[in-house]
Amino acid sequence: MTEHTTSSEHKSHPLNEAAKFIRHIYWRDYVVYITFLIVFVIFSIGLADKGFLTPNNLLNIFRQTATTAVMAVAMTFVLASAEIDLSVGAVAGLASVTTALIVGQYGLWAGIIAGLMTGLLVGLLNGFLVTKIGIPSFLVTLGMQGIATGVAMWVTHTAPVPIANTTYTFIFGQGNVGLLPTLLLWTSIALIVGHICLKHTPYGRQTLATGGNETAARYSGINTKRIKYITFVIMSVTAALAGMLYAGRLRSGRFQWGQGDELSVIAAVVLGGTSLFGGKGSVVGTIFGAILIGLINNGLSLMGLESSQQMIVRGAIIIMAVALTGRKPQS
Repeated sequence: MTEHTTSSEHKSHPLNEAAKFIRHIYWRDYVVYITFLIVFVIFSIGLADKGFLTPNNLLNIFRQTATTAVMAVAMTFVLASAEIDLSVGAVAGLASVTTALIVGQYGLWAGIIAGLMTGLLVGLLNGFLVTKIGIPSFLVTLGMQGIATGVAMWVTHTAPVPIANTTYTFIFGQGNVGLLPTLLLWTSIALIVGHICLKHTPYGRQTLATGGNETAARYSGINTKRIKYITFVIMSVTAALAGMLYAGRLRSGRFQWGQGDELSVIAAVVLGGTSLFGGKGSVVGTIFGAILIGLINNGLSLMGLESSQQMIVRGAIIIMAVALTGRKPQS
């Protein structure tokens, strides 16, 4: 009787339950939050005299990372489906150009439609080549990166296309709603929509299943090619939206906008807990990853480092992200 009671107490002891819970925590899921906190504290102390904690500087971080964050939300679905898209930065630049050209000639709504249609056409082509023709997404989107940049340079003769429409610039980059920049609102919308889609819709669950085990997903009735096709379309349309945000914030369209962003976007997604091998993703983690990269860039700028040195740090972040990512061990 006594032995039985002692055994029961041992099993239900709070310390034993806590230890069991800790053993089941997959610590890599929290790397981005821990790193974010550490970096923020270090910069807050070390750069206090340079205005790091001022409201204006903190809002600037959100402004500067909005385009990366918006694209990173869509990239979460791409990587979760075990694919990749290297054309996002170039598509953003092309969309900024087409939007600026059409806004100047035909007005606000025509420009918005033109920018989104640019992303839609690229996404349809990427999805077709990957899912119907069977070309690896790495090669397709690498080629599309060159095509999109080349077209943007060609139609503008490499010159910036100014945007004078104040309504457009207010909505897509330079406006404020109360104390909040519109770019922060766009990031919030991307976060909410992306999180709901990934965690609470059949599309999100099927995307994760496709990336986790495509063969098993196909046998369970999921049209994996259709899921990937939709994912590429959403990615390119979102990249076009990011290009429109660039155009609004910088009051012009230019092929350089978004150049190299694919590196920061992928790093943000992987740092946020999405597996490069598919089957696992977190939109909330992705947003924190994007802001973390913006935080680092801002802190390095306040330290006086050159852009070339910042690029080195961003490259190191990507390597660290790849090193820390991995599948959750099967129990």
